[in-house]
Amino acid sequence: MKVLVVNCGSSSLKYQLIDMADESVMAKGLVERIGIEGSILTHESAGKEKKVIEEPMKDHKKALELVLDAVVNKEYGAVESMNEIEAVGHRVVHAGEKFSDSVVINNDVIAALEECIELAPLHNPPNLIGIRACMELMPGVPMVGVFDTAFHQSMPASSYIYALPYEYYEKYGVRKYGFHGTSHKYVAQRTASILGKDLDSLKIITCHLGNGASITAIDNGKSVDTSMGFTPLEGLVMGTRSGDLDPAIITFIMEKENLSIDEMNNLLNKKSGVLGISGISSDFRDIESAAKEGNERAQLALDKFNVRVKKYIAACAAVMGGVDAVVFTAGLGENSISAREIICSGFEYMGMELDKEKNNVRGKETVVSKDSSKVEILVIPTNEELMIARDTLELLK
Repeated sequence: MKVLVVNCGSSSLKYQLIDMADESVMAKGLVERIGIEGSILTHESAGKEKKVIEEPMKDHKKALELVLDAVVNKEYGAVESMNEIEAVGHRVVHAGEKFSDSVVINNDVIAALEECIELAPLHNPPNLIGIRACMELMPGVPMVGVFDTAFHQSMPASSYIYALPYEYYEKYGVRKYGFHGTSHKYVAQRTASILGKDLDSLKIITCHLGNGASITAIDNGKSVDTSMGFTPLEGLVMGTRSGDLDPAIITFIMEKENLSIDEMNNLLNKKSGVLGISGISSDFRDIESAAKEGNERAQLALDKFNVRVKKYIAACAAVMGGVDAVVFTAGLGENSISAREIICSGFEYMGMELDKEKNNVRGKETVVSKDSSKVEILVIPTNEELMIARDTLELLK
């Protein structure tokens, strides 16, 4: 089966065409600036040169038309006709409590996702636009929804409930949902495979560290706690997001600075995190460079990020009553040698020992713990697109 994986953002669209016979990527690409001047599609088919297409794209339907044209193009495409694409897997950010696993999309599923828009107003609308556009352009081709929140639906109530009046959970669904679920699920499965052990027998802490970052405790293959919450704002310090903070700070700053709700939301989501502390950038590479040059605020931003990651790793170990493996993934987790070294230091009391020589890798799937370490430490590049394709295949077999 050949599966097209689609990930729609508000003005962007990422895609991969995967042949599930051997899980090879036949084509991949990115559409940027949808609905904005300067729309551009960058497409690449396996074994062929990259193709850049600059053409106005007023909406996601037009963008998908160009993507499908590129996929079947005789010169730079990957398949001879649309008939070869047998299914489409869609990344959907928020499914609330409605779905605990991936699902074949029908009208009832679309209606349920529309109800979740208020929980993810920035993400679910473009996800739904992508689904509807594909259904219109590819009639009869089955569509599957794979949800960022689904993997975390296994959390016990004690992990997901907030200490607020219970009526707000009942009336509005105010609870921890967790995100990056597809990534956490993928690297957990790869960990079990690499270690040659049954996933159901392992206690794994997965660290998805990038501009957006989250940590999950996975016990016997199930998410039992995670750092992100009702929204992706809770938890770790991130590129531009504050992560955990005293909620009284919000009303204090709003009053002092005379900020509206929208302005405060913007401050917490887009002006905080390591950008807010360093005043330099939300890109950890820029901050690491500045810190090496002696910039104290850049170093403080890194220190704060690393300390918060350490706290969540320790908390996840406590929740599970131990840990067998700690996994680093996503942009920073896969590529920052220094971040992994600093984060892992001090955990020797837990039997976790990093091998500095093995750790000298970027973006490579490998074990980086000492042979004597009781806790395995791994670097595993995430592959959310492949996880989506696998779920799609499993549902449609």
